[in-house]
Amino acid sequence: MTLGIMVIVLVIMLVVGVPVGFAFAMSGVLGAVISNFPLGTVASSSYYTLTSIPLLAIPLFILAGEIMNRGRLIDRLVDLCGIFLFWLKGRLGHVAIVASAFLGAMTGSSVATVAAISSSIGNKMMDKGYDRGYVAALTASSGLLGVLIPPSIPLIVYGAAVGASVSELFIATIVPGIVMTIAYMLVHGLSLKKVLNKDTAVGALEASNAKDPEVMKNAKKSIINAIPAMIMPLIILGGIYSGLTTPTEAAAVAGLYALIIILVGKMIGFHQIPEIFFTAAKTAGGIMCIIAFTSVFNKILTLMQVPQQIAQITIGLTDNKIFFLMFVNILLFCVGMFMETNAAVLLMAPLLYPTAVAMGVDPVQFGIILVTNIEIGLITPPMAANIYVSARINGSNLFEMWPHVFKFLLTSIAVLLLITYVPALTLWWKMF
Repeated sequence: MTLGIMVIVLVIMLVVGVPVGFAFAMSGVLGAVISNFPLGTVASSSYYTLTSIPLLAIPLFILAGEIMNRGRLIDRLVDLCGIFLFWLKGRLGHVAIVASAFLGAMTGSSVATVAAISSSIGNKMMDKGYDRGYVAALTASSGLLGVLIPPSIPLIVYGAAVGASVSELFIATIVPGIVMTIAYMLVHGLSLKKVLNKDTAVGALEASNAKDPEVMKNAKKSIINAIPAMIMPLIILGGIYSGLTTPTEAAAVAGLYALIIILVGKMIGFHQIPEIFFTAAKTAGGIMCIIAFTSVFNKILTLMQVPQQIAQITIGLTDNKIFFLMFVNILLFCVGMFMETNAAVLLMAPLLYPTAVAMGVDPVQFGIILVTNIEIGLITPPMAANIYVSARINGSNLFEMWPHVFKFLLTSIAVLLLITYVPALTLWWKMF
């Protein structure tokens, strides 16, 4: 009864526009009052959640990504991708996809990736004759790679929520990220003839065995300019996997490195630094508020033993891991359609994790399944944050985008099923 009231209140508040974090906190407090749980214990959960060292990586990665964006290092990365993809038809689309993957290795944020790539490549693609709706759909969908390629903010959230190793989660998502990138490139390649305006397309379908003069004439300069940006993933992932740094320490080093690069390179002035920090703080503050207040709701669910009840019900329905994972995917897909990513991860991870482990699912693999599934919600209405951000920047709308988004959505689901039922994709590193 109490759980039903909490869920109804939560849904009503989310529908009327109450901020996500406050909606979770208020419904959680209501549940505590009804169940006569001590409010002091519930309130302290927010504090103890935010004092988690792994979660400190979130604002630091956001800061590093904002510095990279303001220093225009992202544009240099886009140019570098174009140099190595000159031989592909529809090169700009492939550049958008690959650049999104690289950018994910710097920001860890899907929405930030969409905004940056849409601003850098969107107009160029439309100038080449690409349909506006397709450009918006491509950049929105490619933003998912911002989470699958480590570092990933939702994976940090998952690791903190269930006690899984963030380093192992990062290394586990590398192969799925590459698979998703290749799958998107195949979709783009097969879509070219249908999404190009034949009257305005200028060389978009051309592919040459020789170097593209337009891109390659400044190849040496572009490669040199992109070196600072390429070093960033090496700092982050190299530091983590070599054991020199934790994910949080790697995020701090990456932010400091990015700041030094753009200052020494005179890409920004000192007077712009406060604005960069302020923008990053606003973004990080919003995410951290959601994490803190969602913990109140989760605390009540834990005190009510809801995770244990779900585990018992699920095991009672089936003891088959294949069917359990199918049920989990359907549930998470629905949740991702209606909830903000980090809030959904924080809500569903503690609920489903015990059952998944009891069913013999590796905690790391389950983390990749959960985060990938919920992230797909970013291109699945009604929430679909990636779609709305891309539509605004590219001047498109949902009706123009949806037929194209649907193709990438089906592709994402196909890769998700591979991640779910082929454990080697995420656990490959345990083979060595």
